[in-house]
Amino acid sequence: MKFPKFWKNKIFWLIVSTVFISSVFGFGAGLISGTYFYLDIKNYLSDFPGVQKVEKIVEKEYIPQTSQEEKIINIVKEVSPAVVSIVITKDMPIFEQYYYNPFGDNPFFDIQIPGQRQIGTEKKEIGGGTGFIVSEDGLILTNKHVVLDEEADYTILTNDGRKFPARVLAKDPVQDLAILKISREKVIDKEGNLLSKTFPTVKLGDSDQLQMGQTVVAIGNVLGEFRNSVSVGVISGLGRTITASGGGFVETIEDVIQTDAAINKGNSGGPLLNLQGEVVGINTATVMGAQNIGFAIPVNKAKKDIEQVKTLGKIVYPFLGVRYVMVTEEVQKENDLPVDYGAWIVVGQGEPAIVPDSAADKAGLREGDIILEFDNEKITTTNSLAKIIMKYNPGDKVVLLVLRDEKEKIITVTLGKRSE
Repeated sequence: MKFPKFWKNKIFWLIVSTVFISSVFGFGAGLISGTYFYLDIKNYLSDFPGVQKVEKIVEKEYIPQTSQEEKIINIVKEVSPAVVSIVITKDMPIFEQYYYNPFGDNPFFDIQIPGQRQIGTEKKEIGGGTGFIVSEDGLILTNKHVVLDEEADYTILTNDGRKFPARVLAKDPVQDLAILKISREKVIDKEGNLLSKTFPTVKLGDSDQLQMGQTVVAIGNVLGEFRNSVSVGVISGLGRTITASGGGFVETIEDVIQTDAAINKGNSGGPLLNLQGEVVGINTATVMGAQNIGFAIPVNKAKKDIEQVKTLGKIVYPFLGVRYVMVTEEVQKENDLPVDYGAWIVVGQGEPAIVPDSAADKAGLREGDIILEFDNEKITTTNSLAKIIMKYNPGDKVVLLVLRDEKEKIITVTLGKRSE
């Protein structure tokens, strides 16, 4: 059987060519028209109520919304490496329960009662605080009440997770301040040389320039658990006097900064910063049971401590050697005093009015004297004797204006020395 040979027929090839060309042009026209109508319908539907627009989400780095917010973010990034957590550990006794007969081996009284006995010790974490590095060789400033325990060990934990054993170099005898020391890490450079790695440090500002309402940032080891937590507030008050207590430690601190930036347990010793990233205070206390009332020691009071530790290896203060009560209008009326200002030298419970062999004793000051002026500075409740004497050094000669038996008297005193 023979089939017709279509491929030799010109009409056949004309039909095939026509179908092929029509298909190509039809596909192209369909593609173009489909795309056009798809985009047109999509744009129409996107404006139709109730139809959600699906947008591609692109993650971007957060952009601060205000210049102040940007400053705070930059401050935290810059200062955090120099803010450290202080971990307090101590060898604590381990006890076990046992039973014993209080009557010994008496067979007539076989009574067993429970008791406890120590079977050893184990090192436990008993507290924590905050500090900040003030020198490249590892000096750390913190609160004195954080490092009060002489038998405890102190470990510094940096923001990047490194640990360093710390030594307590000095405790301020007057203020709630202490200075610790950690040793620098030894590293080997590319050439094989052994080098000491320096620590990041904070910048110290001028606390005398603080203004009410000024924005401040607090960084600290909140509750001894949340490292380098940040809180923001304002300066709520200046020149406050508080009595701080905790852990068997009670101290009256004068001329402190009040702030509403959150200061919690564990924040103690952390920096209070201005918007230039400078330390203006050392967070020290908060009012229990109240909200947004915290206190910090002005950094200018700590600068002298830092320099003394660097040069002398300890912190020393000028010492007069008197126990006194600040004279107010109320104190004047209650005790029939001739003036309503000054420092009235009186005895206390178990405390003499004049410390034996002190500068005051050697200069001839007596119980009942009222010191009116200290080197021409009037002594008032806002400018107390303790605040004035802080400006001087041991060995300085000062002139006191003293009221004795209602007569003014000039007494020259060479200040003594007080250390921890």
